[in-house]
Amino acid sequence: MRLALDFQPQMSTAMPETRKRQSEMVYHIVTEADYRSCNDGQQYLPSDFVADGFVHCALEASVLAAADDYYTRVSDTLLLLKIDPTRLKSATRYEAASPARAAGTLHVTTSPVFPHVYGPIDNTAIDGIGVLTKGEHGYVWPTAFISIAEYFGRNEGSSV
Repeated sequence: MRLALDFQPQMSTAMPETRKRQSEMVYHIVTEADYRSCNDGQQYLPSDFVADGFVHCALEASVLAAADDYYTRVSDTLLLLKIDPTRLKSATRYEAASPARAAGTLHVTTSPVFPHVYGPIDNTAIDGIGVLTKGEHGYVWPTAFISIAEYFGRNEGSSV
């Protein structure tokens, strides 16, 4: 059974669960290099969007497990985009996970559904950028989230 629910911010007849999900931040994990190369200054669209048809996101409870499952061997700076789904122009659907074969499955145990964004992530919907760091037992939640402009202003003086 595949669970797929569409959430459109403009819908006034939304059920309570829909309203709860709309107000909950969603998160996307990306390397800094990929974010820079896939952002045109207005929006971000990962390179795997064409193959997958959506942008993989996670709820807060699943972020660290997803990072551990998919990014253990990554040496590049790993960013966590904090996204307000009510500010997205693209539809967000909460669907059952379908993990990649080579990845771990710990993140699947953290939530029955994962947010998938069916289009680009508008920069105006990104509430902040945090840096995921590796700790002794896996990735650690960012100490702070800052604006896109502030993050890229601090890091090499360049903007996206």
